[in-house]
Amino acid sequence: MDTRRDFYARIGDHAMTPLWEVLHNLVPPQPATPCVPALWAYDQVRPFLLEAGELISAREAVRRVLVFENPAIRGASSITHTLYAGLQLILPGEIAPCHRHTQSAIRFIVEGEGAYTAVDGERVAMSPGDFIVTPAWTWHDHGHPGSGPVVWLDGLDIPLVRFFDAGFMENGPEEMSVPIGPSKVETFAYPYAKARASLDDLRRNAPLDPSHATRLSYRNPANGGYPTPTMAAFLQLLPRGFRGAPWRATDASVFCVVEGRGRTVIDDREFAWGPRDVFVAPSWSRVAHEADEECVLFSISDRPAQQALGLWRELSPAV
Repeated sequence: MDTRRDFYARIGDHAMTPLWEVLHNLVPPQPATPCVPALWAYDQVRPFLLEAGELISAREAVRRVLVFENPAIRGASSITHTLYAGLQLILPGEIAPCHRHTQSAIRFIVEGEGAYTAVDGERVAMSPGDFIVTPAWTWHDHGHPGSGPVVWLDGLDIPLVRFFDAGFMENGPEEMSVPIGPSKVETFAYPYAKARASLDDLRRNAPLDPSHATRLSYRNPANGGYPTPTMAAFLQLLPRGFRGAPWRATDASVFCVVEGRGRTVIDDREFAWGPRDVFVAPSWSRVAHEADEECVLFSISDRPAQQALGLWRELSPAV
């Protein structure tokens, strides 16, 4: 063993290391992530959001967001190794400055009316339950000419883009509220009323999935693909009394509760949730949903990126 250690030390001087000492960590028998399941109760975090609104303006902050950090990887500003998530607040009369970046963004509105987001000059109003996409490298700003606070869940592929060392950002005009071409709103804005109606239709016409109950995948109507190349978005309905079979998937998922109350068991932890709460299920964790009343869950995941790379796998139901 002393001979081996001496050998390792000598090759270390040349920036090399022996594969056989790390192979079991590099190529594990199943996915292994340091990320852990966690839940953020909206009633607990909302006061912090409002306090942030008193401390800093949307203009000064650029984006006034409280980031959800996975408890196991604090300091990384991410909820999993591939996903960033946080709650953004905009107050009446504010404009969050215009910029663009290589990261794709997903917005899911959780509270308030009267605000808007503009993507390449196309304004779309925000209402609770609406889902809005900011494609990579598109100019975007947010404004609020209405009354009362507006809050939405931000989901971005920041950690994934950072892994590829491909992050770029550029500041633009103060705001872009004048359309610059043919309307593209239908390709990046998904009203909740329409999605909820589609979910009800699916429930009436298709059997319940034992793990996911009734679930639809948001799709870009222009090409039939996922909303972004790196992130998928789903809306699912859990009937009252639903007790889902456990499932596992390699894509990490971030959930936001839209309607109802229930609980989710992730590995050996149980999380009770209600409207507007946010929780995360890391890659390959064992997940089971239970509904005390009819519930609707919105979720995002890194599935498109995994499928493009031939990595995605799901076990449903899982032991």
